[in-house]
Amino acid sequence: MLPKYYEFKNSVKIISGKNALENIPFELSNLSANRPLILTTKSVIKNGQLKIITNAMDNANIEVGTIFKDIPQDSSVEIVNSISKLYREEKCDSIVAIGGGSVIDTAKAVNMLVSTNVSDLKEYMGLEILGGKLNPFIVVPSTAGTGSEATLVSVIADTSRNVKMEFISYSILPDVAVLDQRMTETLPPKLTASTGIDALTHSIEAFSGFQKNPLSDIYALTSIELISNYLIKAVTNGKDGEARLAMANASLMAGVAFSNSMVGIVHAIGHACGGVSHVPHAEAMTILLPHCMKLNLNLCEEEYARILLAFSGAEVYSKTPKEERGQRCIDEIQKFITKLNEICGLPTKLRDVGVKREELQDIARTAINDGAAMVNPVEVTFDKVMKILEAAY
Repeated sequence: MLPKYYEFKNSVKIISGKNALENIPFELSNLSANRPLILTTKSVIKNGQLKIITNAMDNANIEVGTIFKDIPQDSSVEIVNSISKLYREEKCDSIVAIGGGSVIDTAKAVNMLVSTNVSDLKEYMGLEILGGKLNPFIVVPSTAGTGSEATLVSVIADTSRNVKMEFISYSILPDVAVLDQRMTETLPPKLTASTGIDALTHSIEAFSGFQKNPLSDIYALTSIELISNYLIKAVTNGKDGEARLAMANASLMAGVAFSNSMVGIVHAIGHACGGVSHVPHAEAMTILLPHCMKLNLNLCEEEYARILLAFSGAEVYSKTPKEERGQRCIDEIQKFITKLNEICGLPTKLRDVGVKREELQDIARTAINDGAAMVNPVEVTFDKVMKILEAAY
């Protein structure tokens, strides 16, 4: 059934597959850019992936303005300000971000500053404060989970206030996302698994939330099917190029889906676990997903049944009685996570990632005030969150 009203946007050009990295100079030229600032990490340099890109730029006579490689796991206003200053000093005209979620979020924030006359990033905090076209911006993800290369969100820490600021605007979407299997071949099995479940969570919450729409549904279901078919292959054989590329596409599709239909309680509690107990986001998603799905089951049985078809295939779907398909979906996802735990030690309990029992109430109080809780199908209350946390502990 079509919703009475919906909005959808994905303006990112996607190039995916063999030798995609070598096409970055052409994409810069298309954007009338010839002096990019490159944002990346030491690991991308160490693994030789940056060299592929800079060699391609050299061959195309594109001069790199400068390279910044010291981006922390949680980027901050100070980092964004210092990079923005560097961008202007080196007379750069574009940004190429090569890395994971923190690198991409940092690049989005830098582009907000260098494309406008604003000097204080906080002026753009919130929803659609920023408008207009920003400077040319290309993203090359080095993980397959966040989907940041196709989302309209950037999260930057304000260390002076000890808070994380959210910037949400279609204007910060990259111009081009480059998916190349060589970027994720060196990811360790455990990180491959947790980031893959992060993408799965994005798609499940996007498909089962109240703001879902026909276009986001297609992205979410395709992402779910790819993750089901390829994540374990990528975990067990990191050099499997087909699996790596499939997961890169799944992550991007999940990002497109939740950018247009939002997430829910898994992210609300996950954000709180990160803030209170410093649990890595992807690991929080892995631990919480089945428990949160159980809370939403009564209102999401139809959606979970459709997810079962995408995740487990037609045979499992057809053999499962209609009234049992929603619960079977949760059971199949739990089995999938358990298998990943057996393969690579992916954590399945909050105590496994350092959460203390005495922190649970603080996590619950933080979660019920998270923006993602407001759009969850079932009302999110303190008692409901505590029940989930106890089950996940």
